Amino acid sequence: MEITILGSGTGVPSLKRNASGLLIKIENKTLVFDTGPGTIKNLLKAGVTYHDVDCIFYTHFHTDHTLDLATFLFAAKYALSLRTKELLLAGPSGLQEFYNGLLNIYGDVISPEAYKLNLREIKEPFFEGDGYKIYTSQMQHSLESLGYRIESGKKIAVYSGDTDVCENIVKLGRDADILILDCSFPDEMKVKGHLTPYEAAEIAQAANCKKLVLSHLYPVCEANAITRQAKKAFKGEIVVASDLMKFSL
Repeated sequence: MEITILGSGTGVPSLKRNASGLLIKIENKTLVFDTGPGTIKNLLKAGVTYHDVDCIFYTHFHTDHTLDLATFLFAAKYALSLRTKELLLAGPSGLQEFYNGLLNIYGDVISPEAYKLNLREIKEPFFEGDGYKIYTSQMQHSLESLGYRIESGKKIAVYSGDTDVCENIVKLGRDADILILDCSFPDEMKVKGHLTPYEAAEIAQAANCKKLVLSHLYPVCEANAITRQAKKAFKGEIVVASDLMKFSL
């Protein structure tokens, strides 16, 4: 399993960080989780084109997690290099309505031409793909927010998307090799619906994960400071995410 951070930032523009996005390659499958603004360009920097992606999974529908979907679908219709491979779009309840809304805005400009598009609203907490399994759980953010646990063999990666403290993310992250958590603001600037470094670290400690990755960082987050705050609650490895950072499991 190879993981690349496509976007470690938020909806606030940053020269250092794109909005949320994650790339996971498992054997011959290429999975993307969230497509915030700038993530499709970083996908290309990671050596992956719009032809290569097999599945796109969404945690929720806020623009800093979804805006580049239209960019992706538009690129897939480039006449000199049409996408032909089947694509799965998966996410929480409301995905079909969200996609229909994009079609109402952009119409034929983004509708599939030479490939089949499958939409799947995740109703059950388990999804099995080719060489991997995905478990989902409701997160404490927007009404529909999901977190994802990706298992391939004995390797486990967990991605919270946006969340506040909740028991579900502890359960989802149990014994994970890598736990990628929302860490929006420093401890002294707690915002409802998001985690602080200390809260993220408490979750990592309770989940007994091996590596904690702090992501979804607003510009106010300073790497050394939030690492110090997280170290107060988690004894394992702590990494502050940056765009195009890679992890191999």
